[in-house]
Amino acid sequence: MRAIWKGAVSFGLVSISVKLYSATEEKDIRFHQVHKADGGRIKYQRVCAIDGEQVSYDQIAKGYDMGGGEMVVLTDEDFKNLPLTSSRAIEVLEFVPNEQIDPILYDKAYYLEPDGAAGVKPYLLLREALAHVDRVAVVKVALRQRETLATVRVHEGVLVLNTMLWPDEVREPAFDFLDDAVQVRPQEVKMAESLVDSMSGDFKPEEFTDAYREALQQVIDVKVGKKDTVVQPTTEEPIAPTVDLMAALRESVERARAARGGAEEKRTGGHATVTPIKKAAKKAEPQEAAPKKSTAKKAAPAKAAAKKSTTAKKTTAKKTPAKKAKAA
Repeated sequence: MRAIWKGAVSFGLVSISVKLYSATEEKDIRFHQVHKADGGRIKYQRVCAIDGEQVSYDQIAKGYDMGGGEMVVLTDEDFKNLPLTSSRAIEVLEFVPNEQIDPILYDKAYYLEPDGAAGVKPYLLLREALAHVDRVAVVKVALRQRETLATVRVHEGVLVLNTMLWPDEVREPAFDFLDDAVQVRPQEVKMAESLVDSMSGDFKPEEFTDAYREALQQVIDVKVGKKDTVVQPTTEEPIAPTVDLMAALRESVERARAARGGAEEKRTGGHATVTPIKKAAKKAEPQEAAPKKSTAKKAAPAKAAAKKSTTAKKTTAKKTPAKKAKAA
């Protein structure tokens, strides 16, 4: 990893020199806009909307649109006079319990590494103190010429700085349904709690993958000749609209418990006897298979086809009981 920022974490009279690294990276497959005919890259020119002239970077300034066609132009000199915290300081404001910070405020995560041998001991001191008191440090930091609120917490033995949104940047969830007088019955709540309990587990992020990105990568590999075909991902059946809430909750609980029991037996080396997801898929097979049997004679009724099939089986196996022939 490459450090993107250097500074110091200061709390009280203690100062810790640190390096900042981006803790996350996007794995999205990126594309360029190209000419469909020859694959040439599409280029964009910076053109003034008033005189139609192409503009170079040194002639570009920042403008604030006031509406009504009025624009306020700000130069670099205007930004120099703004009250901005030192770009090399992470100032600790206070230490608060972690649960008091709503996760909706978190924005981006960065790793902090001690910069030089002199910063290792105070770095470890802050790490151990945060771990023992189970609190996070609320700080202010200026990144990319913009002051932001952030937290410093411990993650896998490393201090992590999480930039945060300002409280007025979080929208209020003003939805009409919140004012509707909808009554939720206690038995429905209990059934929903049973569903949550039957689906509870430990979060293991490595068990989840981006199916869309994997499928898209297969398409690209086929295009460049690395693969012959694309394996189509399994599609989920559409969820039918809920008619009876209690019945849907009850069935969901039964399926979740059965699935968990099957997974547990598989993990311990046993044989799963209940696989509700596969059963649901098999129920749909007869509906899809019916048209295939009737493709030979589309005009013949379904009963006639079934009778003909039964008669043919009876002639080939006379000793087979009628009940078995019918089931076959």
